[in-house]
Amino acid sequence: MIKIDSYEYYYNPEDGKYYIRKRKNSTHPLKKLKDKLDKSKDKKDRKDKTSKGNRFDDADNKVNKSRDKVNTGNKKNKSRDKVNTANETNKSYDKADAMNETNKPYDKADAVNETNKPYDKADAVNETNKLYDKADAVNETNKVDITDHSLYKMSVKNNHKHPIKVSIVMPTYNKYHQTSLSLYGLSKQTFPHAEYEVILVDDASSDNTSNILKEVDVPFKFKYIQMKQNKGRSSVRNIGINHAEGDLLIFLDGEMLAPPAFIENHYKHHVHESNLVVTGAMHYEGVYTFIMPDYNEDQVAHLKELVGRDPEYRRLYENYEQTKWHSNVPYPLVTKEDIDTNRFQRLSFPNRYFLNSGLKHFGERLEGFTLPYIAFLSGNVSVRKENLKKSGLFDETFVGYGAEDWELGYRLYKNGAQFVLDPSTVAYHQEHGISKRKVKEQWGNHYRFVKKHPNIDVLILSLEWKELPFMHLHQTLVEYNQLEERFPNEYNELKHAFCTMLFRIIEYLNSGQPVTKLYDLPEGSEERIKIHQQFETLRPRGFDYLASSFEQIYYL
Repeated sequence: MIKIDSYEYYYNPEDGKYYIRKRKNSTHPLKKLKDKLDKSKDKKDRKDKTSKGNRFDDADNKVNKSRDKVNTGNKKNKSRDKVNTANETNKSYDKADAMNETNKPYDKADAVNETNKPYDKADAVNETNKLYDKADAVNETNKVDITDHSLYKMSVKNNHKHPIKVSIVMPTYNKYHQTSLSLYGLSKQTFPHAEYEVILVDDASSDNTSNILKEVDVPFKFKYIQMKQNKGRSSVRNIGINHAEGDLLIFLDGEMLAPPAFIENHYKHHVHESNLVVTGAMHYEGVYTFIMPDYNEDQVAHLKELVGRDPEYRRLYENYEQTKWHSNVPYPLVTKEDIDTNRFQRLSFPNRYFLNSGLKHFGERLEGFTLPYIAFLSGNVSVRKENLKKSGLFDETFVGYGAEDWELGYRLYKNGAQFVLDPSTVAYHQEHGISKRKVKEQWGNHYRFVKKHPNIDVLILSLEWKELPFMHLHQTLVEYNQLEERFPNEYNELKHAFCTMLFRIIEYLNSGQPVTKLYDLPEGSEERIKIHQQFETLRPRGFDYLASSFEQIYYL
């Protein structure tokens, strides 16, 4: 027989049920039950207090296991992996904070840059971005900051806060296909990606250039400025300058294909010298990356010759010939893989016009050359921003093609800039059709140039119209300066006539009138007689180049 008073009830608060167990002491079962119920009630009260925010009670830490993961992570897991921290606790980070957290280890990149060590893309990322988590990087770099201005809209990708050392200003107009390849080339630079930016200024293109922003995947800070109406080369470059963060500016045309060490080779010149202009444009390299529908006959013949160097390019060209229905759009020849392997160089060619016209005689520093400012060719040239602002930006009265870069180069030259020709800074110009309108624009801008600076070292460029080499122009200018120095009170009529004729060459070309009778004087006039007498003494006194140049335009 079971003795009832030997057993007792007890209450299990976990499942809310009553059970029977053998009594351990003589406590009355009803009292024991009451004690259990009281304990259960106390436990429930503690739970209620916990839910109301009593975070300092030890029991709360046990009960509140499902507390918000963000707070738990911040208090208990301060060393948690960055990805978990970013994803779980910092979803509201703004872009600037995220980039500040991911770009802390840049000291090593600075040190490497000072010694000019070449980097491939993977090395640059590894050295300068060791804290980058891949998922975070994708999330942050795909964000685009947009600024809407009355003249343009600017969109910025990869808008990190790391200091920018080099700003590349690239104007473009209706060159979507070439510009896409150019940006790919710039993404392969050995220079640390976090330390340069590319500012692409689209001068209201009507092709697919506006798609570039969403299509490109670049490792550098990328600013895409889309003009609301066409403003011209000078204006859009100035807009790019005003948005540049780097101390060094590189001007690069939108269709220029830059080799991997391009930025690095420009930058190294400016590290130890403060007033340089460095150009790779004198060592011009052209390349046919597309078959363009507006190539002229000479370009087509040249391309046919080049494709014979490579069976694959020849096959592509033959396929193009068989499918002429594609001829109204650019036909691709060079791929990104060709850029990676340098295979595209089989379709490249040198054009050493400036060097072969005399500049190669003066060395890389153009020592003694009287017209160094012609090395400022904005398709590929670098200069410090502070020097550019001292001399002034591009003159926006120059519209269309030509001379706006020489005019700025002339002001830099007058402010003491040292010009450097470096073949290692060369870039490949992706060939395109040549507009006949450019010739008219060129003479119009040259006319603005000589009107703004009617000095002999600018006027002398008019002789290029006679297809005289730059060495001849240089020697003519040297002798003209010597003439003024040795005979300050003589040859006044001849010097005046010479400068007037040089100016009228450009004036007549601009207006479209025949370049003849540039200084027509009546037979037997006193001034005419003096000019002839002075001219006859030039060669005996050793002014052969000056005499030759004068003669070639006086008798037109």
